[in-house]
Amino acid sequence: MRLLIICLSLLLLGSCKSKIIQKQKGFNKVEIVHLVEDSTLNVRALEIVDSIGPIYLTSKGELGILLQNAIINTVDSLKDKPFYNHKINLSNDTLLLNFRALAANKSQGFGITIGNPALLYKLDADLEKNKIVYQENHPNVFYDSMDFWNDQEGIAIGDPTDGCMSVIITRDGGENWIKMSCDNLPSTKEGEAAFAASDTNIAIVGDETWVATGGKTSRVMYSPDKGITWRVFDTPIVQGKETTGIYSIDFYDENNGFAIGGDYTNPKANSANKIRTTTGGVTWQVVSDSEGPGYRSCVQYIPNSGGKELVAVGFNGIDYSADSGTTWKHLSNEGFYTIRFLNDSTAYAAGKGRVSKLIFTE
Repeated sequence: MRLLIICLSLLLLGSCKSKIIQKQKGFNKVEIVHLVEDSTLNVRALEIVDSIGPIYLTSKGELGILLQNAIINTVDSLKDKPFYNHKINLSNDTLLLNFRALAANKSQGFGITIGNPALLYKLDADLEKNKIVYQENHPNVFYDSMDFWNDQEGIAIGDPTDGCMSVIITRDGGENWIKMSCDNLPSTKEGEAAFAASDTNIAIVGDETWVATGGKTSRVMYSPDKGITWRVFDTPIVQGKETTGIYSIDFYDENNGFAIGGDYTNPKANSANKIRTTTGGVTWQVVSDSEGPGYRSCVQYIPNSGGKELVAVGFNGIDYSADSGTTWKHLSNEGFYTIRFLNDSTAYAAGKGRVSKLIFTE
């Protein structure tokens, strides 16, 4: 009991880390517990903050924080619920916000809106403390994804506005963001952009960064030095239409990565929509061609799996691979847009109408 009290106190102070459980041998099913259900909810931006738990942003400008009720179990009305959903709305009558991207360092969350103007918020559970730290006005501005290398340095990427992908970077913990010049970025091709489907267009391992583009051309941009210099690599994923290409990318380590997508207007098509690299993104191979899942909006490696286990989600369900994406097992028809792992058997997922906890078992 004393240890529990100490841990709960540390959670409130932002110092208690989630513990990693022993890895299982493989998964055959998933238990889904809906934590938030609302028919008007649309969530593509989801993160897990060690000191708090799951946080999310919505298409209506809402910030949601799912507090475990063990922390606040003295409130009688909350004792029977696994989480307390603290939600605030940053939109108002004159400012209607749509968030698709969310990132957090150890002490702070940040979210950026889609459309013109792009507004990047430093987030707070207190509505009055939320503030805009970056604004960009352009007819074509559209930011898709965000992530942090460390507590001080972070990146957001968006569609082209001037001949290259939009890349903004902070080096001071998110207080200031600077847009990179196209002189220092690869040029985009006609019809090349990105998808704001799951906030997983960016993958980071250490100082290395991979950014997935999509559309008529779908490639991978790579930076070895936290966004200072960039290269770009071709991929064999399906492309050629505005709705085709990579929707999500993840790397297990500096060599092994996986990307998934397809065409959301033809979600059952599963030809050339899953690709894998073992060369740090330099070369990619199609895997599970015309087998396994069709269009999926998010893919994530399962922690502590040696780069072997993956979960992909989309509005057509949840799929699992135990062999680095070579073969897949369909676990559920429940639809989600995005997923984040808490440990190697538990994840949180979000999508249309719900935010849920997923427990994977043998």
